[in-house]
Amino acid sequence: MNSSQVEAYLRRIGAEHPQEPTGRALRELQVRHLRTVPFENLSIHLGEEIVLEEERLLDKVVGRGRGGFCYELNGAFGTLLAALGYEVELLAARGYGDEGRLGIPYDHLALRVRTVEGETWLADVGFGAHSHYPLSYAEREEQVDPAGVYRVVAAGPDAAGVSGGGSAGSGDLDVVRDGSPQYRLETRPRVLGDFAAGVWWHSTSPLSHFTRSLVCSRVTEDGGRITLSGRELKTTAGDGARATRELETDEEVLTAYRERFGIELDCVPTVRNRNRNRNRNPDS
Repeated sequence: MNSSQVEAYLRRIGAEHPQEPTGRALRELQVRHLRTVPFENLSIHLGEEIVLEEERLLDKVVGRGRGGFCYELNGAFGTLLAALGYEVELLAARGYGDEGRLGIPYDHLALRVRTVEGETWLADVGFGAHSHYPLSYAEREEQVDPAGVYRVVAAGPDAAGVSGGGSAGSGDLDVVRDGSPQYRLETRPRVLGDFAAGVWWHSTSPLSHFTRSLVCSRVTEDGGRITLSGRELKTTAGDGARATRELETDEEVLTAYRERFGIELDCVPTVRNRNRNRNRNPDS
């Protein structure tokens, strides 16, 4: 990533170039990313290829002004952080689903980031409604964030009876929000290409929630959230007030993508596998 790409990325998220790769700067970079680069799965339903290569990710997020899902957003953000002098490692995670079931291997991509002060943080701009600020990777007590109260704890046994716990710095970790586990984090570093199988599954499987629905969502300036799910526009203010509105025309939908998320589209995306998924039990 060259200097012009770094500056273009920082302009995209409205951030100043940090003088040093500090924890304070990381907090500012993450929250600005969440406010400006939406979490979205539109490529799946627009027939666009998703390629886990740094240049392709930067072109999508910076050049085309789009968002993406976890592999794209954290892949691009990790590239930016490394270019700014942070020590960045990609970590694989598995999201918790219904009844506490874990998702597929390489279900999610998160970032372990070390700063110039020697601190280690869990940074994540690609898990939908997640923490606004990085979480302290080593802290095992509660961490209060605008999105909730988080804990990063040693993981217990999985469905196969294998314990993820271990000594400090080893073993799987659970990221917990308001008492509910969000995802199980592996601590072994990975490379971007390792997540190709996860991208393929989430982009093609009828069991993936990404193939069954449309989503475009970002954090708002007041700490709330705005989400467009198909034609349903949902807003949650920072004080918790909620509003939902059904967009009736294609023009309203395209305007919402453009004005609320900065995404220019030629046509309204529709769920590609609607008919097939309607007749399939997602738990089968």
